[in-house]
Amino acid sequence: MFRIAKIDLKNVVIALMITVTPCKIISQKKEIESQSNYASFDWFDYKGKDDAYANVSKSYNEYFNPILAGFYPDPSICRVGNKFYLVNSSFCYFPGLPISESTDLVNWKQIGHVITRPEQADFKNSRLSGGMYAPTIRYHKGGFYVICTDVSGVGNFIVTAENPAGPWSNPIVLSGVNGIDPDLFFDEDGKVYITHNGPPPNNISVHDGHRAIYMIEYDLVNKKTVGESKLVINGGTDIAIKPVWIEGPHLIKKGGYYYLICAQGGTGFNHSEVVFRSKSVFGPYESYANNPILTQKNLDPNRKNEVSTTGHADFIELPNGDWWTVFLGCRPYGMDLYNTGRETFLMPVEWKNDWPEIIGGNQTIPMINKRPNLPLSKEKIELLSGNFTSHDDFNNAKLDLKWSFIRTPLEKWFTLKDGKLQIKARKESIYTETNFSFIGRRQQHLKFEVSTKLEFTPKNSSQVAGLTAFQNEKHFLLIGKRLNAANKLEVFLEKTAINSVNEKPEILAKKEIGDNTKELYLKIEGKGRFYDFYYKVNSKREWIILAKDVDGSILSTKEAGGFVGTYLAMYASSNHFR
Repeated sequence: MFRIAKIDLKNVVIALMITVTPCKIISQKKEIESQSNYASFDWFDYKGKDDAYANVSKSYNEYFNPILAGFYPDPSICRVGNKFYLVNSSFCYFPGLPISESTDLVNWKQIGHVITRPEQADFKNSRLSGGMYAPTIRYHKGGFYVICTDVSGVGNFIVTAENPAGPWSNPIVLSGVNGIDPDLFFDEDGKVYITHNGPPPNNISVHDGHRAIYMIEYDLVNKKTVGESKLVINGGTDIAIKPVWIEGPHLIKKGGYYYLICAQGGTGFNHSEVVFRSKSVFGPYESYANNPILTQKNLDPNRKNEVSTTGHADFIELPNGDWWTVFLGCRPYGMDLYNTGRETFLMPVEWKNDWPEIIGGNQTIPMINKRPNLPLSKEKIELLSGNFTSHDDFNNAKLDLKWSFIRTPLEKWFTLKDGKLQIKARKESIYTETNFSFIGRRQQHLKFEVSTKLEFTPKNSSQVAGLTAFQNEKHFLLIGKRLNAANKLEVFLEKTAINSVNEKPEILAKKEIGDNTKELYLKIEGKGRFYDFYYKVNSKREWIILAKDVDGSILSTKEAGGFVGTYLAMYASSNHFR
């Protein structure tokens, strides 16, 4: 027999309140503290305003160059039926190796990336211009293949996919393939060959920049190379004139000849494209008497709408038998100064006496040209050429494909919630070769404007969030929000251009904005070499200039080194000032 004790419900309720309420308060406090570690970005606007397209309209039968504006270097292309697929280098940006699709060769839509998982590539603490170099994309019997070099990891590798949008396989590491820029070629007899750049024979350089092109057979079934790489090109077009940096090979076959097209002259002002041919896959290869078939190095540097450093081409045949080429080039605003990086251009190819020539390859590359003989795409896509605008209100469940991180994220430090992108301010900072809290898109025009709305409440002077024009960890401009030495909120502009141990980041401008300022609107306007920085604390107010005509040449490859272009990015750190 059990006795039921009398219970004082009033006391029970009070006891529960005493025990539960503090836990709830602690939980709410932790949630508030956690939220304070995040910078919230409400939207992100980008607008291209280049003079070359400002008062120009192209006709139905024309297209704008470049076809992929901004940092899209080392293009490689393949065709499957009536669709074309293009891949570009990405170095240590992640996801890596963007894949784009087109039906008309001039309107391109990004459909995915090749490198999307840490097990494919972990760039760790690699320099930003390490990582993924010069991919080649090919299609064979129902499958897509990308061959590439991870200079920060496994070296040369192949990945495969049934769908070019992904997912792509983990890397198949290639033994016996040294150097960079591998190409994959499927011959008519079923054999497969890898062609690649490598050191000079016996590692003996005859001159600075002496490199060579090698070829090796590949067993597609067993996924391994066969035998050893054989030398096919030593030095370049004519070793007697000491050509430099022969690289970027692509092998094609037409009319009984094997054609080997290669970049030569280095990635700078003397960059060019050259061609060789042979009746046998392993050579000997004959250099074309009219090489180079593409270069801009001999033209007037003061010409209008200058395009420079052209080369690293890949060819594609259309269903009607026409041939076209994609290649990289740069649009400088001064002598060898360009912030947009190496971009993807398109021009037709003409065959003369069984040799290919890029039409206008040694003349000024046109900003507007007659488009390929293909049905013009009617699909509504975000433009990647000419002057265009781009807006992201962060209402989707996933980040758009145009956004990039720096190096491989090993944890998720951002969220998309309630129409906002929230970025965690972590201990990693923009000065470090790490995966710091950075989400950016390419600068795609010489003249542009980019703006965003930021909500961020720093708790100490080391916490920073803002908008950056970024070239690498030692070369960037940053407009952001912070607490100053007097514990007052301010908007500030930082310039970092560190080329020696004695140089330090510099605060170019700052302005207190009021302790209760929650929202901060930030804007950067680019005008070729010079950048203007604006802010406002209310959407209805006019933009306030913080700094005008800031020298942006620190964002050029010439000043900063490396191979990447400028990114415009949202950034946050809890440990910004070292």
